[in-house]
Amino acid sequence: MNVLNEVKQNPSLSAVPESQLQWFAESSKLVVIEEGDHLYQNGDPVDNLWVILEGRLRMFVNRNNQHRELGFNEQGYIGGLLPYSRLKTAVASAIALEKTTLLCLHRAQFQEMIATQQDLVACFVHLMLDRTRDFTKLDQQNEKMISLGKLSAGLAHELNNPASAVVRSASALKKHLSFESDKFKKVISLRITDEQVDRVNEILGEILQRQSQKELSMMEKSNMEDELADWLDDRDVDNSFELAESYAEFHMTTDDLDKIEEQAAAPGLSTVLEWLNSVLTTEKMVAEIGEASERIGNLVKSVKEYSHMDGGADKKKMPLRDGVESTLRILQHKIRGKNINVSLKMPDSLPLVNISPGEMNQVWTNLIDNAIDALPEHGNIQIESERDREFVITRVIDNGSGIPKDVLDQIFDPFFTTKEIGKGTGLGLEIAHNIVKRHRGQIKVTSEPGRTEFNVCLPIE
Repeated sequence: MNVLNEVKQNPSLSAVPESQLQWFAESSKLVVIEEGDHLYQNGDPVDNLWVILEGRLRMFVNRNNQHRELGFNEQGYIGGLLPYSRLKTAVASAIALEKTTLLCLHRAQFQEMIATQQDLVACFVHLMLDRTRDFTKLDQQNEKMISLGKLSAGLAHELNNPASAVVRSASALKKHLSFESDKFKKVISLRITDEQVDRVNEILGEILQRQSQKELSMMEKSNMEDELADWLDDRDVDNSFELAESYAEFHMTTDDLDKIEEQAAAPGLSTVLEWLNSVLTTEKMVAEIGEASERIGNLVKSVKEYSHMDGGADKKKMPLRDGVESTLRILQHKIRGKNINVSLKMPDSLPLVNISPGEMNQVWTNLIDNAIDALPEHGNIQIESERDREFVITRVIDNGSGIPKDVLDQIFDPFFTTKEIGKGTGLGLEIAHNIVKRHRGQIKVTSEPGRTEFNVCLPIE
């Protein structure tokens, strides 16, 4: 094999003078990897720049005890250690899919190459920058997909509850209305004046307005049901217990029943009270459908705000609270699952901040999601913001067990995670750190047992 000819035909090295390619060929050594053997494995020291002259490599990482493909590298691919790179150990593995020959330049030759082979070095540096950009985009996309998977599972659960409530209430309402024709016959057979009808409607309107009153305790509701049932039994009203239970939900009292009795005494009292219960039951079912539909609408709105599907990636001035609140709604299933108490102190007086909303929502998601994972049952998360000169500082604080001091400096490094295998990728905080840096801000962490604080400082402009 003529090594120089192979190197000259490499498209990535086409702009490098032949004399420098000659130096590269003479200063490197040929390495042959048999099919099935590793060129390197995750954690191995990286000491060589290499070019594949013939053969094929498969690149992969181990995530969650599974191989995840990074791609296949074939003839002409340049990899390994590049000039000025800080890479020391491999973060992935490479295995030969067939007999593969590589040209390898050891790091000991780099100093001479930098001093004497400037065009060759420039070519390798440009290649490294391109690879870094591609790798960063891939990692960000992978982290987004992982976050999307987590959020979609929670959203499915959150949407299922109100959707089921709508179906359940609509079915019950349909069944309830099927009995109305018989009750209607009894109502129109009553001989009461228009004035009496108007007065009963007024009383009904007063009862419906009480729905906004505070919820009754179990004891208060039970006592009210007993009083109402006794009143109904004294007048031989049919279904007294059922009516009393329904009336108590609307905070009805025996005084209300006395007023109704004044307008529709026996024998029409039972009919009027049955009609009244029918109206209240219908009102209750419609209210349940409305409440569940509103919850669905709010969740859809939160997803829209969270993903910022109307706005793209451009920066815009907006309150930080909007993104934090939509993130909290998206993560509500996890918060509720652990009975976590969330305290939000982000005053309306805070200035608008020039941010990319979709990117910043990734930051809030990673910080809040990590806090939830770190907390036991009934833990606390505190989110607070304040203005500091030309900046807005937001703190995400949890009272979990904390981050060990010996790893605190590595918390923003790629692939570093303190979570169990299968629970984290080690990319979330690194991506959050990069997003905040792109916003010309800073993100810091302090931690001790019982208090971990992530501090996000963003410039207003």
